[in-house]
Amino acid sequence: MTLDLMDRLKILADGAKYDVSCSSSGSSRSNSNGVGSAASSGICHTWTSDGRCVSLLKILMTNACVYDCAYCVNRRSNDIPRVALTPDEIAELTIGFYRRNYIEGLFLSTGVVRSADYTMELLIQAARTLRQQCRFNGYIHLKLVPGADPLLVQQAGLWADRVSINLELPTRESLALLAPDKTRDAVVKPMRQVSGLITVNRAERKASRKVPRFAPAGQSTQLIVGATGESDRQIVTLSEQLYQRLDLKRVYYSAFIPIVTDSRLPARPVAPLKREHRLYQADWLLRYYGFAAHELLDEVHPNLDQDLDPKTGWALRHLELFPVEINRAGYEELLRIPGVGVRSAQRIIQARRQGHLGIDDLKTLGVVMKRARYFVTARGRYAGEGPFESNMLRRKLMDAPQRPVQLSLTLEQPAGLITGEL
Repeated sequence: MTLDLMDRLKILADGAKYDVSCSSSGSSRSNSNGVGSAASSGICHTWTSDGRCVSLLKILMTNACVYDCAYCVNRRSNDIPRVALTPDEIAELTIGFYRRNYIEGLFLSTGVVRSADYTMELLIQAARTLRQQCRFNGYIHLKLVPGADPLLVQQAGLWADRVSINLELPTRESLALLAPDKTRDAVVKPMRQVSGLITVNRAERKASRKVPRFAPAGQSTQLIVGATGESDRQIVTLSEQLYQRLDLKRVYYSAFIPIVTDSRLPARPVAPLKREHRLYQADWLLRYYGFAAHELLDEVHPNLDQDLDPKTGWALRHLELFPVEINRAGYEELLRIPGVGVRSAQRIIQARRQGHLGIDDLKTLGVVMKRARYFVTARGRYAGEGPFESNMLRRKLMDAPQRPVQLSLTLEQPAGLITGEL
């Protein structure tokens, strides 16, 4: 029985929902002669910082797959209806949804059929059809297929704004256990290639703006959290290496959801969403707050505190650095104060030029005082209460009323937008 287009679309959209590495384009493809455009403010499945809600058509090309990854709903041994879309159908759907103002771009992933190269060629054909025949200038995010030919990887980056390939599991051992058909090298090699091509493309475009852009929104990846026994320290250290060595735009974390059964998988009745949330916060500290992985986690503390955010946990382990005098601290020092974020640190620096700040001034500058009060002084005044001791401070911080946090199965917002200032 052949399903019609909309029935296939429903199945393939549902199969794509577990891949979270698809937000924040960072591209700026202009609309010179066609339809759509990719704005530098980003494309995502959530509310942006300026209040806009933007969206992608997020689908699989096919849910058929030659791989048998234990954690994947689309694995070959899972008994589900198998459907596919042709490149022309994908282009038709994308343009149709765009013209109805439902979407602003396309996120296209897939199961692997026949071979990595054959599947990659179909993905590229869909993107090329959109760009050339439909003259679509909107955002396109393509998944790379592990083991695909380097020439195909290069072509994908020329048609897409962002490309990504999911590491999924932090170690070779975990990958061999749960995804025996894949190898770590088959996943990492295309990531290295894309990183190198992006660097070369930036240099070439400085010499001539006529050089076509290559993946202008960069690349991202995804790690599954909780399917195997790695510590948070291993995950955060790996993310730091990916940012430093491959210049990734984002590492996304996906709490393991027990949607399929397999003897190799842990029996988890509830997805570890809170752990995922803490990893996003730690990732934010790596990228924007100047922290290193070894500062946040070590052999003594290999996992993030589930009761306190990572910055507060770090501060409680380093009370010798606190309290900080808010009128004398440098920008980097301000960023390490719990409750002080990037924007509030900038505001403090600017406001100090007009005169010394008092404790009462900090809240108006965006500082989260329920945390910061225990780690700062202003004009020599300390706003905390009781002894300046780790266990006492921890109890007070845990007793403080917390802002409600909405945990999501996708969590595609930056952690700072979920929790406010870190």
